[in-house]
Amino acid sequence: MRAIFDFAAMVKHRERAAPGLDELLPVLTDLAERLLDRLDDTDRNFSKALDFGGRGAVAPALAARGVAVTSADFSPRMAARAGGTPYVLPGAEDFALPEATYDLVVAHLSLHFLDDLPGALIQLNRALKPGGLFLASMPALGTLQELRVALLDAEEALSGGVSPRISPFPALSDCAGLLQRAGFHLPVADVEDISFLYANPLALLYELRAAGETNALAERSRTIPPRSLFPAALSALPQEQGRTKALLRMAVLTGWAHDAVTAAPPS
Repeated sequence: MRAIFDFAAMVKHRERAAPGLDELLPVLTDLAERLLDRLDDTDRNFSKALDFGGRGAVAPALAARGVAVTSADFSPRMAARAGGTPYVLPGAEDFALPEATYDLVVAHLSLHFLDDLPGALIQLNRALKPGGLFLASMPALGTLQELRVALLDAEEALSGGVSPRISPFPALSDCAGLLQRAGFHLPVADVEDISFLYANPLALLYELRAAGETNALAERSRTIPPRSLFPAALSALPQEQGRTKALLRMAVLTGWAHDAVTAAPPS
């Protein structure tokens, strides 16, 4: 299978971002709270959770609910600062997670850079105890679409060619199918559109870098882009209230691990 992402580059970006996450943590925490609100829709009490790539926004919120949290990440620095008991994932193909161990797995904005997304979901399902809950968020198709188009248009106008700079994202219609394919029961996927406004459009690029979301596509260009590329692209982005607008279309995924005794998850 042809690689979509450069896994080593992704880890490097997360390592670089980890020490400076405090400035961006309020945004990451707000997004995590939107995801964790789904826990209030069930009367299940969770005692042991896996925080998969939460970047310091998930583990503290779960700990405040009385949950013991293991924070897993491919980046050692990110795992160490995530807020739970750190666990460094050894690789994208095999997470080496203990099976049937957690009654809750939360993957907050941490799955979209993996080539084998169905395989990742299967591994996370196996880490759940029977009847455990899987809760995830990920950027869906439409996220940063205006920036994607603006970068392609600007680069073609400046150099006569284009290179990929924004990751591909799954359509919402595919998300529930991915959960079902991975063996989750009662899979549900919905979406929330979240707009960000920037007085200085360059702040959008700075925030993506600060979050560890720098371009890690395997086929990205390794050459230095024209100096005018990003100003030209950013100037083409939509405006709202005199500010540059960017969209995160956040898909929220929920599914339950099969319970062989009851054949259904707890209510």
